[in-house]
This record gives sequence, structure tokens and C-alpha cells, in this order.
Amino acid sequence: MRRWLVPLLALALSAWAQGTLKVGVVVSATGPAASLGIPERNTFLMLQELLDRQGGVAGRKVEFVILDDASDTTQAVRNTRRLVEEGVVAVVGTTTTPASLGMIPVVAEAKVPMISLAASKDIIHPVDAQRFWVFKTPQTEELMARAIVADMVARGVKTVGYIGFNDAYGEGWARFFEAEAKAKGLQVVASERYNRTDTSVTGQALRIIARRPDAVLIGASGTPAVFPQRTLKERGYPGLIYQTHGVANPDFLRVGGKDVEGTLLPAGPILVAEQLPSAFPSKRVALDYIQRYEARYGIGSYSTFGAHAWDAWLILKPALERALKKADPGRDLAAFRAALRDELEATKGLVATHGVFTFSKEDHLGLRFEDAAVMVQVEGGRWKLVRTFR
Repeated sequence: MRRWLVPLLALALSAWAQGTLKVGVVVSATGPAASLGIPERNTFLMLQELLDRQGGVAGRKVEFVILDDASDTTQAVRNTRRLVEEGVVAVVGTTTTPASLGMIPVVAEAKVPMISLAASKDIIHPVDAQRFWVFKTPQTEELMARAIVADMVARGVKTVGYIGFNDAYGEGWARFFEAEAKAKGLQVVASERYNRTDTSVTGQALRIIARRPDAVLIGASGTPAVFPQRTLKERGYPGLIYQTHGVANPDFLRVGGKDVEGTLLPAGPILVAEQLPSAFPSKRVALDYIQRYEARYGIGSYSTFGAHAWDAWLILKPALERALKKADPGRDLAAFRAALRDELEATKGLVATHGVFTFSKEDHLGLRFEDAAVMVQVEGGRWKLVRTFR
């Protein structure tokens, strides 16, 4: 009997070693951030179909375990713990800054690499003992604030009002925008906050209008960003209105309608991929993603947020391939997770839809301003490229 046990055991070990690579995904597919999280979820569903046809990665089947956090930080943390316990090799997500920040202690304690899909620089900086395990794909508010202020200066803006979410996203934008504005000689004459679920911002809008700023920046994301802009216009504000890259999706245009005409915002270059110069580094990769996404979900359905998810996979896939040469998740999951983290940090010159990623021990975003930001304006219900920084 023992002679038969040896080949059976070898077969079992081989199957174990060639087991499925589970990648945990947390997105905000419902709740206030759903207009951002749905295209992220859709991108991973599309990727799952693609990988099933291609046979996975390095001969291993890949399974995305996708969970919805309902735009809630507590649920995002709960989802992350569940994914860690299920043995995922990495976690991608989540959509919003507050929830991503809440996930960091969970992945750090479990020593699981994480790629966030949220904007705040605080998610990856400084690279301390917890952020050692965390990377991200969206441009930071610091990088995009630089683009906004450069555009304001070029348009002769001298005074600015600010209204943003009363959470980590809005506060991060206020901090970095005000610092960049001050450095370039602009005066922030009003600074207001509102909650993502508020039904009125009339008081905040009136206080801003009373200061007569040349321009107003709205530090918000998704469809809730329409609300203060609509209120400002209804109350007769005549100046320029800027939004953040957190609104770069079709739902913002659909919900905002005529109220968001003329909006200026910084965006990842994929938002206007067809309008980019032919030599722009990310143009080809961006157009490829758009073609794939629209073939699956319909013409005009793509957004920059789904592209952040695509970029996360473009970064994760080669890192998985390299990590598999160093450790086997079936035999030692902890060693594989550590190897994968190291390979993520070793990413150099990776061209994606939003720019070119080069990580380092000090930088877990790895995007250059010149490649990762463009200025866009809403014209006729469409996005129009108005400025690049190359």
C-alpha cells in the first residue's frame, strides 16, 4: 500500500503547488461612491473573463474575490479581514480614501500587499511600517493640485474659494491645494466643508460667494460633487469652477448636465486618450483598455476609475510572475506574500493607462507629474483636453 501512497502524495502536492491564486478586491459598488466603484468592479469582471481564456498567470488560475464595501469604511475593513482569512495573495482596493486608510492596519498586521484605488497621498506616504505593504494607482491630490494651480495661474486667477468633503478626501485636498496655491501667489479666501450625504450646501455656497473669489475648487468625488457646483450656479456665482480628478466619470456628466458645463479639472490622460499627442507615453495602453471596456459594457461607458483598476492589474501581473519564481503560495503563503510585496516595489518603467509607474522604497505611487496629469474642460457634455504638462 505504501508504494501507492508515494505517487498519490506527489500528485496531491503538485496540485497544491499549482493551485489558484486568489486576489482580493474591495470596491464601493453601492453607496455614495458607486459611480467610481462600479467601473472598478466591472474591470475586474472583465479581467476574470480574459484570464480564464488565457489560462491565468504562469500556468496558475487567477480568481478575483470581489466584495462591495457599500462606500462604508467599517465594511471595507470587515471585507479586508475576510479576504486575508481566505488566503488571498494580495488585496486591491478600495475606492475611497477613508476606507482605504482603514484597511491599511489590517493588511499590515497580516503582511499582505495591497494596491489602493483611492487618491490620498496619506495612503502611501510616508512609507512606514504599515505603508510598507501598501501601493496605489490613482494620482495623489498633491500631484493634481499642482495641475489645477498651474491652470489657475495661466488664466490669471488671484483669489480662490474651496468647498470639499468633510472627510479624509476633502481635508487632503484642502491641505495640498492651499499649500500649492500659497506657493504660487494665490489667496484662498474661503474654505468650506460638507458631508457626502448632505441635502443642502446653501450656507456654504453663500459664504463663498460673499468673498467673491475668481475661482472655486470643489474637493469632492463622484456624483455628490455635482451638488455644490449646482448650488453655486443657482445662486449666481459667475467665476470659474474647478473639480478634482474624483469626478472623471460619465455619471458626473449625466447627473450634472448643464450645471457642469465649463467645469475645469485635472485628470489622468486616459480620460481624453484619443485627443492626446501620438507620442504621449500612455496613449496606446489607454486606447487598448477603452476598446476592451467599451466592447464589454458599451460605447462611452469607460471611466478613469475603471482604468485605475486595470493599472493595478498591469502592475500586479508581472509582480506575481516574478514572485512565483521565489516562493510558492501553496507551500508558504506568508513567504509568497512577502516576495510579492518586494516585486511590486521593484516595478520600474511600467506603462499603464494613467502614466508610467516606477516604485521605490520611498515612493509607492511612482507617477511623474508630466506623464500622469492633463487639464480637461467639460464642453457640450464631453471631456475636452485643454492642457498637457509635458
